[in-house]
Order: sequence, then C-alpha cells, then structure tokens
Amino acid sequence: MPNLDSALKDAMAIDGAVGVALVDYNSGMALATMGSSPDLDLNIAAAGNTEVVRAKMRTMEMLNLHNEGIEDILITLGGQYHLIRPMTAKGSQGHFLYLALNRSRANLAMARLRLRQIEDNLTI
Repeated sequence: MPNLDSALKDAMAIDGAVGVALVDYNSGMALATMGSSPDLDLNIAAAGNTEVVRAKMRTMEMLNLHNEGIEDILITLGGQYHLIRPMTAKGSQGHFLYLALNRSRANLAMARLRLRQIEDNLTI
C-alpha cells in the first residue's frame, strides 16, 4: 500500500501530468498536492472542483441514481484534461483525486487506468 507521497509521485509519472491533488470535498481543501506548472494553482483547482463533485452528487440524488457511483469526471479544455476521481474505499470516502494533464502529451485512457490503480492502492 503506497503512502500519499508515493501515490502523488506515481500520478505525476503519468504521461502529460502537470499537477495532482488529494482533496477533501467536504471542506474543499487540498490535503496534498504535487505539480510542475506555475500556471496551475492546485489549491484553487481543489476548491473549484469540489463544487463540480458536489453538484454531480446532488444531481445523481435528484435522479435517484442511488445504486450508481461516480467513477471519474472528465473536463476537457483546449490544452488540458482534468480528471476527478472520487475515492470509494472505506475510510477514503469524502475525498477525490484530481489530475491535470497536458492534452497534447497525455493518453487519456492510460491516465484513467493509472489513476484508478493509484486510487485502488491508496489508503488515507
């Protein structure tokens, strides 16, 4: 079971990764961040993406999708992909992994797979 620091390093090793954060979506705070881009404030991204997660969860509740869980949320920008992966393991609920990728360097399918593997092995 990797610790948080090694999990973030693994996420940053994904092709095209520019930043990663573990976020508490109850508070909107980034609990841990790692990144290489001065243009990406991971604390602001954590707070803003918390609102995205909350809105989707409210919408799923209104649609009575009680037996469904969010696997991930993809936001596609002109030059970036932003992946949000709510954590589901016991003790990890209420948190999500956020990964920003350079779109021209990233393989989206591989990034989603690696982020899922990282989440599966991460215990908070």
